[in-house]
Amino acid sequence: MQKSELVEKLKNGSLDNILADIYSDENKLDYQNARYIAASEKFEQLYGGGDISIFSAPGRVEIIGNHTDHQHGRVIAASVNADAIAVVKKSDDALVKIVSGDNPEIKIDINALDISEEEEKSTSALIKGMLNGLKGMGYALGGFCAYITSDIPIGSAFASSAAFETLIGNIVSGLFNSMKISAKEIAQIGQYSENIYFGKPSGLMDQMTCSVGGFVFIDFSNPAEPKIEKIESDLPDYSICVTDTKNVSGDLNSEYLMIVSEMKSIATELGKEFLNDVDKDEFEKNIAVLRNKCSDRAILRAMHFFSENERVLKVSKALKKEDLEKFIKLEKESGNSSFMYLQNVCSPTEYLKQDLSLALAISEQVLTKEEACRIHSQGFSGVMEAFVKNENVDKYKARMEEAFPDCIFSVMKVRKYGGIQVV
Repeated sequence: MQKSELVEKLKNGSLDNILADIYSDENKLDYQNARYIAASEKFEQLYGGGDISIFSAPGRVEIIGNHTDHQHGRVIAASVNADAIAVVKKSDDALVKIVSGDNPEIKIDINALDISEEEEKSTSALIKGMLNGLKGMGYALGGFCAYITSDIPIGSAFASSAAFETLIGNIVSGLFNSMKISAKEIAQIGQYSENIYFGKPSGLMDQMTCSVGGFVFIDFSNPAEPKIEKIESDLPDYSICVTDTKNVSGDLNSEYLMIVSEMKSIATELGKEFLNDVDKDEFEKNIAVLRNKCSDRAILRAMHFFSENERVLKVSKALKKEDLEKFIKLEKESGNSSFMYLQNVCSPTEYLKQDLSLALAISEQVLTKEEACRIHSQGFSGVMEAFVKNENVDKYKARMEEAFPDCIFSVMKVRKYGGIQVV
């Protein structure tokens, strides 16, 4: 589609139904139309005219399954209606040229995709990792130009990097592979890119949720072939409110790896590699013995794993039945378990910083019995989420921003699509 044709369709409302379906909020149609027009015009300024396409990949929130994925357990997450979009067109050379937001252009030769230590933790590394991963799976590559803009808040709350990886995967799928690369494959390559090229340890939940979309149940019992189920449900009466207190407690990578190693220490003592392979009854019968071999915190974190892993199945059932009372009850249980047993609220080395603990306490004061709050994702990043009735969002937002003036407060809805080609 030519840029002029696209802009005309956006201005006359021809794409309103598509955008309302994607973003789950008709009140934001004017915003999305203006955003798409601005992105198309910026692309034309950078790369000229021609036949363009637009791709989209959403951020995500964790619903249930806090720190279960790395032990081959179960999780449910959901994509949200904040996304990264890319205006793209093919080029005649072997170069991938990308401008993201106001950042300088990145140029990558698709014939030179080796890992570079100098590029670790960079956007270039993520792009090269995606391209090399796709190439290694036998998919076609080619040169293209892209302008990317995102309204996903940066940080651990919404998995902006996983959305970016998903976006690159869908661009390559759409431009050169007739959109035949599966959502699961794109997610797995995203994890490979982030682990190997970017240099960040991570599970697969973020990438899989951004790529598949909607409520996504994932069972990692066999991580090479995880069981994935898209749950056909939504929360129309609720908004997902995420508060980033902007207080990181400790070194995130170190704290994450400590949770992994402590959980695995319990599994090792019981003759297994991962907690998901351990029989819960055997674990409980051997707690006294384990105390002589492992730390008490490791045992508590294992307790969290077993209860949280079972809760995932219960939440899946509640969502399918649209049993919101049960859903809210389970979310509260999840939050309590993360706080008491997983202990990922604050780093023990920075125990005087209790922003996240305070945010959860204030939330419990404000929220009704029909609402719930919990630690979000890694935990130490200072981020929490709440499931808030739509009519109570403004009151809750005001209270949180009063207590945490520097916080980022985001209101999201569940989006039913993962990575897609919009036009």
